[in-house]
Amino acid sequence: MAQGPVESSAPSFHVDRIDAGRIDQLVGILDVQAELPGIRRMRRWAHEALAVRAGERALDIGAGTGSEVMVFAERVGEGGAAVGLDPNPMMLAIALRRAEAAGSAARLVHGSVYHLPFPDASFDAVRCERVYQHLDDPAAATAEIARVLRPGGRVLLIDSDWYTAITHPGDPEVVAALGAAMLAETPNPASGRRLRGLLAAGGFAIDDQGSEAVIWDPVTARPLFEQMNEQAVRQGTITREEYDRLIAELDAGIERGDFHFSVTMFAVLAHKL
Repeated sequence: MAQGPVESSAPSFHVDRIDAGRIDQLVGILDVQAELPGIRRMRRWAHEALAVRAGERALDIGAGTGSEVMVFAERVGEGGAAVGLDPNPMMLAIALRRAEAAGSAARLVHGSVYHLPFPDASFDAVRCERVYQHLDDPAAATAEIARVLRPGGRVLLIDSDWYTAITHPGDPEVVAALGAAMLAETPNPASGRRLRGLLAAGGFAIDDQGSEAVIWDPVTARPLFEQMNEQAVRQGTITREEYDRLIAELDAGIERGDFHFSVTMFAVLAHKL
């Protein structure tokens, strides 16, 4: 989950700044996204690549609703430890309730990726999904991950590259303006393509890479466009007329089955030298 100074009036993934009145909306967005086939495929590949084993200690940074740290808990078993870290106490409470309801042994901890609350060489494996795009200093975060990993420990970073986003239908100029407004609000929008370089510079050896063009279905994408468009109108990036026309074009496309929205996610597996 996100950390950094950018704050928006629309729901965002800067969950350390999301208030109680909006946390349920964010959780709803995360739950719907988790069901997208592309997200499911990427997460399945990531767990297979990271290959957390029984008895190991595994950390999930940006644990969100807790779904992936619960996968870790199943893999490490009673002899290991699965820890999920998130900067928002309200999100942690939700993840904890879900873990308890599932009978999971996952442990949830409050903290920042910039200052991980763990001793050096604490973990065998670290997973971090869709956090780096919101970081102002991803190199510092990578150094913290290296610090808490034991020598030879594995890390799996996953993130979107928002410059790969494709939207259809819609006036290309309005879509481009909308995309530019969103990119301006994201500290690290090209994070997906930067993961390998950050890990290499941070003292890791690269072992594998993966990617997935995540295609959003209309039910998932439509609310996102409304939020982005409303924000762009308030900022003066597009006019109200352009907003209304784009929404009408998207709705017409959805009605006739002619709709597409996707963004590519990248994953990099590495180990600490």
